[in-house]
Parts: sequence; structure tokens; C-alpha cells
Amino acid sequence: MFGSRQTGVNAYAKVGIETGVLAASPHKLIVMLFDGALVSISNALMNMRSGNIGEKGKAISKAIMIIDSGLRASLDKKVGGDIAEGLDALYEYMSGRLLTANLKNDPAILEEVQRLLTELRDAWNQIGDTQAVKSPQPSMPPSSLANKYASA
Repeated sequence: MFGSRQTGVNAYAKVGIETGVLAASPHKLIVMLFDGALVSISNALMNMRSGNIGEKGKAISKAIMIIDSGLRASLDKKVGGDIAEGLDALYEYMSGRLLTANLKNDPAILEEVQRLLTELRDAWNQIGDTQAVKSPQPSMPPSSLANKYASA
């Protein structure tokens, strides 16, 4: 009558992710794509090392899908110019490397792509931190905001 405990956990996680996506800014969505690809690569490494070939293949396929259908698809080459073109080429390279890692069962290649994605995610996060500093301040002075919530 009831699903397993794992089914409930997976459903809860799915709702959490969907809620996060709905509430996320465009910048945060890109960070979520980087994080998803990195989790998939970590899963692929774990499964590769344990000899679980089927799950390794699924994890690598998921990482490739995130890179190609998420990160690459989000590039606007008209607006982004040379930077977007460079990122597109890098994403294409990473997808190719992931395919090679899968075929050769080579963890070093997975680690290479993992490093590249981590560097890009960290740079993207720094851009977000810079934007947060530049974002407009609330229309009420901070003291007014504090008073408003203190009296509530």
C-alpha cells in the first residue's frame, strides 16, 4: 500500500529541487546545473571504482545531458560573444571527454572534467557575489526595516 522509505525520500528530494528551481534566479539556476553535473560525475567515479558499469554509464549520461542540454543550451552566443563561444567549445570538450571516460573506464578523465566544472562553478559564484554587492538596496533605510519587523 505504501512505497518504500527510499521512494519517500526521493519524492521529498524531488519536491525540494523543484521548489528550488521555481524560486531560483537565473544565476542560481546555472549554479544548480554545475552542481548537478558535479554530483553526477562523483556518482560516476564511485560506480566506476566499485565496478558498477551500468550505474556509471547512467551517471555519465546524466552529466553529459546537463552539460549539453543545460549549460550549453543556456549560452547566448550573440550577446556573449567570444566568451560564450569559448564556453561552448569547453562544454563540447567536456562532453567528449566524458564519453571517452565511459568507454575507457578511466577515472582520471572524470576527475579532469570535474576540475574544469568546479573552476567554472567557482568563477560563476564569484560573479554572483559581485552582482549581489552591486544590487540595489531596499527602498527603506535599514533602521526603518528593523523597526518594521520589531513591531510585528
